[in-house]
Order: sequence, then C-alpha cells, then structure tokens
Amino acid sequence: MNLYWNIVRPTVTYGCEAWDLKETIKNKLILFESKVLRRIFGHKKERHGTWRIKTNDELDELIRHKNIINHIKAQRLSWFGHLHRMPEERMVKKYISGTRC
Repeated sequence: MNLYWNIVRPTVTYGCEAWDLKETIKNKLILFESKVLRRIFGHKKERHGTWRIKTNDELDELIRHKNIINHIKAQRLSWFGHLHRMPEERMVKKYISGTRC
C-alpha cells in the first residue's frame, strides 16, 4: 500500500487542482483505482474454499474511504486556500481574479 499511496496516486493525480473533473473522468479514475487495489489486495477466500474478487465496498473499507476522488477534492480545496492567501501582486492571483497583468 505504501507504493500506491506514495508513488501511484501522486503520479496519477499530478496537477489535479486544475482539472475539469467531469463524470466520465471521475468514473475512469475510480475504475483505475479499483483495478490497482484489486491487484494489491488480491482475491478473498470464502469459507467453503472458493475464491472471489473483493467488492467495491470491501475495497473502500480497506482504504478507509479515502478514494481518489476525495483526494482530488481535498487537493483542489488546498489549492484554493493557497491561492486565497497569495499576495495580490502574484501573476496567478491576477489571472484568477481577472485584473490586468
């Protein structure tokens, strides 16, 4: 899991603060995360000896409801706070607020 939290997720979500997060993109990200987590956690053995893949709810419990979409929303909120605290002279602040550069 350390590999996922520290390398895979930051690589996939690089620059996510500026993304236009549409439903199709959200669905693709959730699908990607599910596939990766199923590879990490593997199959589950039932009592009678058969194997099955973990459900999305089981995966959500394993990552403590910290899915990739919640991570992106937190990153965007963090960027907004950073932008709000920025001095008015900064180019990014001027661009976002609509004042002339």
